[in-house]
Amino acid sequence: MVTWNNLDTLASFKELSNIKPVCLTDVMSGEKGADRVKNYSVPMACGLAFNYASKQVDEDVLATLSKLADEAQLSEKFETLYNGEVVNTGEKRLVLHHMTRGQLGNPVEADGVDKRTFYKTQQERIAEFANKVHNGEITNAAGEKFTTVVQIGIGGSDLGPRAMYLSLENWAKKNNTFKMEAKFISNVDPDDAAAVLASTDVAHSVFVLVSKSGTTLETLTNESFVKDALKKAGLDPSKHMVAVTSETSPLAKSADYLDAFFMDDYIGGRFSSTSSVGGAVLSLAFGPEVFAQFLEGAAEEDKLSKNKNLLENPEMLDALIGVYERNILGYPCTAVLPYSQALSRFPAHLQQLDMESNGKSVNRFGEPVDYPTGPVIFGEPGTNGQHSFYQLLHQGTDIVPLQFIGFRNNQLETDVVIQDSTSQQKLCANVAAQIVAFACGKSDDNLNKNFKGGRPSSIIIGDKLTPKTLGALLSHFENKIMFQGFLWNVNSFDQEGVQLGKVLAKRVLAHDTDGALKVYSDLLNI
Repeated sequence: MVTWNNLDTLASFKELSNIKPVCLTDVMSGEKGADRVKNYSVPMACGLAFNYASKQVDEDVLATLSKLADEAQLSEKFETLYNGEVVNTGEKRLVLHHMTRGQLGNPVEADGVDKRTFYKTQQERIAEFANKVHNGEITNAAGEKFTTVVQIGIGGSDLGPRAMYLSLENWAKKNNTFKMEAKFISNVDPDDAAAVLASTDVAHSVFVLVSKSGTTLETLTNESFVKDALKKAGLDPSKHMVAVTSETSPLAKSADYLDAFFMDDYIGGRFSSTSSVGGAVLSLAFGPEVFAQFLEGAAEEDKLSKNKNLLENPEMLDALIGVYERNILGYPCTAVLPYSQALSRFPAHLQQLDMESNGKSVNRFGEPVDYPTGPVIFGEPGTNGQHSFYQLLHQGTDIVPLQFIGFRNNQLETDVVIQDSTSQQKLCANVAAQIVAFACGKSDDNLNKNFKGGRPSSIIIGDKLTPKTLGALLSHFENKIMFQGFLWNVNSFDQEGVQLGKVLAKRVLAHDTDGALKVYSDLLNI
């Protein structure tokens, strides 16, 4: 039987605090460091590997983390999730985003249908639509092909799909699967929509409106902005727009759209990149086959997350090390540092995924917790970040754990040799150097040039960023965050923290204000 207990009530968690922390400057130096890098690694799906040699763990810590995983019933809780129990206690919902890419356990029925069949049907409908657009069977009113797809959505309807598109754009061009350019409108700031539309041939564009409820204020505002632009261009908006929404929303059976593809309440926005939310724009941009490969990579990594052996489950291991750093070592932040320009927006997606999921101060029963939960997540691609915030990471007063991502080869396979090495070799040299520099530091009598070291990091290493490796990466972080939520005993699948601001904004727009809210409204000429 699964039991849900706060982290600080678990005996193995208390045992962790009695273990002497690992000195990275010692264990990562010389041959000891070489042996560690070889041995502290876990295979992931699609040829990836999670290397945690430069984390502050040793055999004692790992053994206790394994005991913590068992005591917290992490595998059993994951099993209840994918078998369709109500894990989202705040909204009393199932959590089924894994089912968009595979069947991990028993069939799950909800709303009177088999959910795996429902998700597969939507993927097939999207594939058929995308193929018809690419083949010229679905065209604009003039019978001309669409060349651009523009997604209109915010939060999980933008950050994930946008990050995935940018991750695969160059790969698709290199591999001749690039079908349509994709653009994104998210911010209710009119400058966002205006700038996108100004650089877009709207006559040859199909717009994907994403709103589960069909009532999202920012998204519907931007939809009106786009429709106005289409009408001013002498175009019929209904011939240029599709909806991704729930079957019960006002958008579902509207004549205002070429078609509607469905999602449901069991997939949170930040977990929706592998659902119709990501499926429509990515299938239109790259073709349904590429989206299928992306799903395949995620499914392969999901299967690894079922493993009860901690050292064979990279997501659970990453999660436990992160909780050790947050709750025993006291580190408040984590930096995500992909050494791949294609992953330039991946940290922004993970920022929402992590902080919206585990940024909670009450447990799943609504009771306050007495320990820190989700860390602050930030990041930028290397080597750009090295010339930005790495100064604080190396010599600041706070220690910030680091999660590097690196690939041996670049996507476009185009490079040049300068000073006896290629650009890709220089990129990889930088990430290798940073890991060791953070761990080992450098002694100098001039304290301004002294590096204490002892700064922990991990790295996910792969051969090349492809649709499958991207899917595996996404699954890794989604499942890591889920396991951490289980450990902290919080509900990782609701987001009440975003609601209050929405309510107050509606009051401002209705001129139903007083006090400070009225004064700020007046200052902003609302």
